[in-house]
Amino acid sequence: MAQPQNENEVDNDKKIKRVPYHFGEKLRAVRERKGYTLKTVAERAGVSESLVSQIERNRVSPAIDTLLALATVLDINLEFLFEEYRRERPVQIIRKEEGKKISEEDISFEELCRPESSDGNHSFEAFILRVPIASHTHKGSYGHLGREFGFILHGTAELHYENLIYELNEGDSVSFPAGAPHIIYNIGQVPLEAIWVVTPPQRFVQ
Repeated sequence: MAQPQNENEVDNDKKIKRVPYHFGEKLRAVRERKGYTLKTVAERAGVSESLVSQIERNRVSPAIDTLLALATVLDINLEFLFEEYRRERPVQIIRKEEGKKISEEDISFEELCRPESSDGNHSFEAFILRVPIASHTHKGSYGHLGREFGFILHGTAELHYENLIYELNEGDSVSFPAGAPHIIYNIGQVPLEAIWVVTPPQRFVQ
């Protein structure tokens, strides 16, 4: 039987789930800097003056279409509006079955970590790489900027890196500069499955 949560645990859960949206100060600051009145912004955004006033005072959270309309009228970049939200949400979670899936011919890539544009030079992507029997990856055969890391979950692979060949078995890991041509071959008798990390992102780019 599950034990009841104590008050501190409940409070911590609420703190994690509660994400306040305080766009008001920024909207008001930009509006005043541009010399627009509440009425002007409201008319151009197609909403009431009262609603704009309440949003600026953080009395109400705007619907997404209203927020987009106000951002357009005030010529505000959405990154500017959401930067506090990004700072308050440093943890990214991708639930099972929520990750994007893409294919390159018969090879599949299931997203494990979503690239963040705000990470700049530190941005990376992580995915489960699946290679059918007797097949191989294609895109890396030309090389690209950055670095790659892989961990073999199931099967047996060969990494062809420039003119070198490395055999990789279940439980092995590998990392290398991605600028040289590189191909992953499935040389085993079962579909190859591996966790792969690439920086900068190549496939799951926002």
